[in-house]
Amino acid sequence: MNDTDIKNLRIAVIGGGFGGAAATVFLNRLGADVHLYEQAKDIKEVGAGIGMRPKTLEVFRKWGILEEMNAVSSASEFFEILDGYGTPVVRETWPKMDEFDFDARTRMIHRGDFIDTFIRNVPTERFHLGHKMTEIDDHGDSATVTFANGESTTVDLVIGADGIRSKVRSQLFGDYQPVFAGAHAHRVIVDGADTHGMLTDDNLRMYVGANGTLIYFLPLRHRGPNGQLSFDITCNSDDDSWAPTLTREILAEAVEGFDDRLQAITAELDLELVNSRGVYDIDQVETWHSDSVVLIGDAAHAMLHHQGQGANQTIQDSSELADCLVEFDTIPEALAAYTQRRKPDTQALQAISRQNWPTIEDLSTAFPEKGNIA
Repeated sequence: MNDTDIKNLRIAVIGGGFGGAAATVFLNRLGADVHLYEQAKDIKEVGAGIGMRPKTLEVFRKWGILEEMNAVSSASEFFEILDGYGTPVVRETWPKMDEFDFDARTRMIHRGDFIDTFIRNVPTERFHLGHKMTEIDDHGDSATVTFANGESTTVDLVIGADGIRSKVRSQLFGDYQPVFAGAHAHRVIVDGADTHGMLTDDNLRMYVGANGTLIYFLPLRHRGPNGQLSFDITCNSDDDSWAPTLTREILAEAVEGFDDRLQAITAELDLELVNSRGVYDIDQVETWHSDSVVLIGDAAHAMLHHQGQGANQTIQDSSELADCLVEFDTIPEALAAYTQRRKPDTQALQAISRQNWPTIEDLSTAFPEKGNIA
């Protein structure tokens, strides 16, 4: 589309998470008439850090947001996997970080800082809180979204960025229910002073216990006077509750047999601050778009967190979608091209994320997905 077509393009983005906020920023910078609708009355991201991969950093540079992201993150050289006692098993530098002509080391960032940076770049008048979508009607060359507050909007393009339990997806493309992975993830931010001397650099580590528990140790040393740690205990469970009840006994059992310092960190956690969630993904979605509605991020390809790819792939979705709208003459052509380009890699990553980590004895790489990273 030419500049005039883009500026006349009316777009509604449903969902104010990573993908929705990123798509709104990118499309706004193209000049489109894009509005973001979020059901919550405020934006809160709690409980965890993420690693922004080199390809994602290149997307940020392209759209002029890299310096802002760098200001609230730290650069990581490698990902290391250790056994529960802390003996290193595999250490690898981040794939593709040497393929760009800038410092593309993976950046460690808090989810709250990540989403806040995007939201700061969304014009206030284009950001609508308290708008819970109840219905979407696809008219072919346009779509109408109706919200619980009685408002509605009819636009040329609706972007469904409303997550793993997407209403856009369920109403138009199929009832893909979240699939329980037989695990719980307990996530919390720990002050650096409470890490028993373990917070020493900016590199991601994963400790693999003999009991199947994984501890993700993600440094956020740029935050606070002592630095911070994003601490994630992912352990097996038969309880498929979306928000399971957590007790000290559950945590103690999960980290039994781990390094004494990891057990001490766990024992001292304030349970009121721990965000506990059932671990879910969805089966692969066959149809991602119509002529006026498209899915991005978890709505299209929710995956388990073991490769840390969910947020990265969502950001890359948003950028590719914006690129396709510029490249192709019509919305249907753009949506078809976007799907064709993004579906193979994301579905491969979905499949890989469902695979259990090999045993310590059989582990050969920290990046089983590296052949599928776009």
